[in-house]
Amino acid sequence: MPALNSTLGKEQYLGLAALSVAVFLVANDFTAFAPALPAIESEFNVDITTSQWIINGYALVFGVLIITGGRLADLYGRRGVFFCGTLIFIFFSILGGLAVNANMLLISRALMAVGAALMWPSILGMTYNLMPDDRSGQAGGLIMAVCAFANAVGPVLGGILADLLSWRWIFLINIPIASIALFVCWKVVPFTPPEQTEEKIDYPGVATLSISLFGLLFALDISGQIGFKHPLVIVLLTIFLVFICLFSVIECRIGRTALVPGDVIGNKKFLSASVVTLLVAVLYFSALLYIPQFLTKTQGYSAMQSGMSLIPLMVVSGIFAYISGRFYELIGPRWLAGAGTLCMCVGMFMLSHLSDNTGFISLLPGMMMLGTGIGLFNPAVTTAAITAVSPSRASLAGAVIYMFKIAGGAIGLGMNATIVAFSPDISSGIDRAFTVNAYLALAGLVACLFFVGASQKKEVSG
Repeated sequence: MPALNSTLGKEQYLGLAALSVAVFLVANDFTAFAPALPAIESEFNVDITTSQWIINGYALVFGVLIITGGRLADLYGRRGVFFCGTLIFIFFSILGGLAVNANMLLISRALMAVGAALMWPSILGMTYNLMPDDRSGQAGGLIMAVCAFANAVGPVLGGILADLLSWRWIFLINIPIASIALFVCWKVVPFTPPEQTEEKIDYPGVATLSISLFGLLFALDISGQIGFKHPLVIVLLTIFLVFICLFSVIECRIGRTALVPGDVIGNKKFLSASVVTLLVAVLYFSALLYIPQFLTKTQGYSAMQSGMSLIPLMVVSGIFAYISGRFYELIGPRWLAGAGTLCMCVGMFMLSHLSDNTGFISLLPGMMMLGTGIGLFNPAVTTAAITAVSPSRASLAGAVIYMFKIAGGAIGLGMNATIVAFSPDISSGIDRAFTVNAYLALAGLVACLFFVGASQKKEVSG
């Protein structure tokens, strides 16, 4: 077993710190607006069906464009693409903070996600590149620990800013944070030229994949409200099927310069990690959505209190993400990800025994077990996926695995929303949805133990 004895220099630590700030920025914006939605609805005189797109629109655009962002990072250099994405993120944060109506707010929020989609895969690639080969697992652990912390802080920070200052400061606070990350990365993260500069952007692939993912994710997002039989959902799913087929044909014809090259999607280790991610992604997203809803609607929690109720889950997730990263090289992805999936399965079963009288204290053991599983699973499976491919594909691989996570979450949330909608009350609906999620985790555990590799290394130095 390899010893974790490689040391990091001062510039590497500063670079990792700056990249951690950038991770915090992107991840925090997924959850920070949740407690501020009522204030935004009041100021612009809109209802929840409009205001929810402040969150959904960001996630939708991010999920659609992240693979394109990963390909751009690998082709043109991660540092440059990161700078470009961060500047876009800052510019539209300013416009969002100055929004004069709901349309300007929603458009700014969606375009912020364009910047985030460029930033995220570049961050992944640069983080793994800064780490020595024998500490690559710690890169995944660092990223996922910061993600968990950012997701936990997001609702609390958003609620404090909305209550004490204004919801606009949730946008405006991005400006100094992003500027610091940008400056430090410019100073200390070395420029690594792309290995395959002769490759060009696959524009037909970008267009067809983006349209197909938009159709799928948008359909799944609205299906919980209007049902899977609604004509709009049917049209969107048809668009997805048509354009994903066109994408497949285009990719086969283009070959190595395709948006998702065959050496990535045809890599069995990478594909197995992606499938397991798809199966269990819903557990995290459903906990974020339904635990606060349950506490608000049955226990009378405020938006701030319901957001803070997720802190134990996030803190435990962050702690075990760090542990997972530390032990990745010793144990390997199969057993870490398998243990994480088992904990998620058990945690979901524990959370599924809900009634109107279930209080927060009763939810704690299940939340902590779920957080343990998420923390062990995410760094292990992300590192397994990224180190399974050539270092020149690292950003693309990171983007694809995250797209699988978003797609799995969207599919699962659409399914969960349907289960809850057709249940007699909120408690029994969430109970049934969490039970189904637990069985998905069980299927993920089987897939993990049989198909995820026992150990994986970088093929060459990044």
